[in-house]
Amino acid sequence: MGLCVLEGALLRSSCGFPYLFLVAFEAGSIIRAFALLLAYPFLLVAAKIFESCLLDQALVFIALGGLKVSAVESVARAVLPKFYLEDLRWDCYSKLVNCKRRCVVATRSPRQLIEPFLREFLGAEQILGPELQITDGGYCTGLIIASSIPAPAVQADIGICCSSDRDLVRQCKEEFVVEASAHARPVPRKHYLKPLIFHDGRLAVRPTPAMALTIFLWLPIGIALAIPRSLILVLCPNIPLILAAEALLGIVLRYSGTPPENIPSSRPSRISSATGNLFVCSHRTLLDPVMLSGMVLRRVTAVTYSISWVSELLSPIRTVRLTRCRSHDARTISNHLRRGDLIVCPEGTTCREPYLLRFSKLFVEIAENVVPVAMNCEIQLFHGTSVRGWKAMDPFFFALNPRPRYEVNFLERLSLQELTDRGASSFEIANMIQHRIARALGFQCTGFTRRDKYRMLAEQKVRGGGGARKSAGKFENLKPAEDSKEHFLL
Repeated sequence: MGLCVLEGALLRSSCGFPYLFLVAFEAGSIIRAFALLLAYPFLLVAAKIFESCLLDQALVFIALGGLKVSAVESVARAVLPKFYLEDLRWDCYSKLVNCKRRCVVATRSPRQLIEPFLREFLGAEQILGPELQITDGGYCTGLIIASSIPAPAVQADIGICCSSDRDLVRQCKEEFVVEASAHARPVPRKHYLKPLIFHDGRLAVRPTPAMALTIFLWLPIGIALAIPRSLILVLCPNIPLILAAEALLGIVLRYSGTPPENIPSSRPSRISSATGNLFVCSHRTLLDPVMLSGMVLRRVTAVTYSISWVSELLSPIRTVRLTRCRSHDARTISNHLRRGDLIVCPEGTTCREPYLLRFSKLFVEIAENVVPVAMNCEIQLFHGTSVRGWKAMDPFFFALNPRPRYEVNFLERLSLQELTDRGASSFEIANMIQHRIARALGFQCTGFTRRDKYRMLAEQKVRGGGGARKSAGKFENLKPAEDSKEHFLL
């Protein structure tokens, strides 16, 4: 068994402020997060004068006091793992993952915050640390109590810790002592035991005290920019004018490839009289169809799955809601293709990380001409997607970034009739298009679906150990785009 101390050893930083700030912001409110930031420098001074443990207790009290434990656990499961993974220290991590059994000791972080990450992404069997005090009604009091199991009682072959926590590993056969350093080498993404594909939360950056202050200083300016950026999309009647106005307001728009003209096909469709081009896009934010319409300089209808009525009402382009009933949706797509071009995102939901979810094959069975479109966006402070939050605010949060960037890459148009004549099934064609878009973006393909995303992010409780090896079947489909077997289609 391997025993590792979390703060200062497994994590590069020994400061728990960023994680408590995330919980205060996501599970509480922006006011609670701001109060935590204001109190932090005074608590640091008090910790120098009095006991340092008072700093941790005070931070936990401000961040978590009065919050529902279910909300805290939801943030710990869906938001915190991304930031913990990015803060892992390579030398300690590599030694720990080589152990078949793993135990992690937290000296400051409450167990409820770290357990989902340690079980799901490190496969930890035993987690020791302070506990949050919870009322009978399921609310956090803001107080922490010590772990009931003393860390030295754990027998391990190797113990990993920083110099200040050496007593915790004194019973281990071998000790590995490091100095806490925020500049230690992080763990490369390719070495994660379990790839991080799904996560939630609005903040895109690690909220250190300096970065948290930067976010609050930017908010007044960002809101003053986001309001006109959003209103232009809704009120401006001319698509080229929208692009020009958004560029003046700091949104960077880039495209490559040649967008096709809206010209009816000269040959009959395989199934229906559909004549329009079907734009098949990777799905990054709710604004994907709007940005694509801007690049082709015309309003293209988009099919949607589950956007809110507010988003439909404010959308600058026409939207068509699908029902997830296969026969009904097939008729809907076919009818609109007869009238012109159509935009579809076959992943069915957004993905923030450099992965593509499984493409639905429904569009392959209906359309005649398909234009794969590789879409990607870059943000600095706030994510423009959400699972737990109010999704109608997604475009506003995207516009709230200092200089958001959208890239649209039009790939070569495909005639699905020709591919079908060469013996390709609809499933193979959908996979081929997924791999082509992934290759253009430098992403990887997965077999995950919308249902998998919401099940992982909305799961009500953390299961037992060995989480790093869960969903193995889904990750068998995780491979680089260049490994796709599409040679017989070319």
